[in-house]
Amino acid sequence: MVVLSASILSNRGSKALVSRQFVEMNRLRVEGLLAAFPKLMGHSKQHTFVETDAVRYVYQPLENGMFLLLITTKASNIVEDLGTLRLLAKVVPDVTGSLSEHAINEHAFEIIFAFDEVLTTGGYKEDISPSTIRTNLEMHSHEEEMALMLKKSKEDAAKEQMQQQAKAIKDRQMAALRDNLMNGGGMGGAGAGGRSQ
Repeated sequence: MVVLSASILSNRGSKALVSRQFVEMNRLRVEGLLAAFPKLMGHSKQHTFVETDAVRYVYQPLENGMFLLLITTKASNIVEDLGTLRLLAKVVPDVTGSLSEHAINEHAFEIIFAFDEVLTTGGYKEDISPSTIRTNLEMHSHEEEMALMLKKSKEDAAKEQMQQQAKAIKDRQMAALRDNLMNGGGMGGAGAGGRSQ
């Protein structure tokens, strides 16, 4: 099985909200394949795939007129493709929380990461479950949170040290000024002593 692209399309397939390519394809070819899909699909609700001379479109309707779409080679195993499609259909709501265009747009990178967990570069399916995908996605954020916490801790420590040094400098200046005033010294006394002969 080789999946060329996985996409979420809006508005009866007219606009790609998220699209991830797993093999080398130029942008024009991807856009052309995605633009051809709504015309090929027609009005039939009976099938979950459409074939052309070059590729196979395997799709599943989502809520709000959206579609989850896999573009595969014609030689790809349709049964495996449908299994991959079902797995992605379970993962997307887990990642987004809801299946609205706004939620898809807000979580686009997380969806792409989830697609990458299911499909490898080259378009081959990983043997993975939705719970493992969820765990892997959370690990990425956990590592990021740890890095952010460490960075904030270092910034806070540096800020605290800077405040202590500023207080120490101010204390030394105040002590020097106090000593100068206590010893009867002053600016006028030093200047007057230089004039007498």
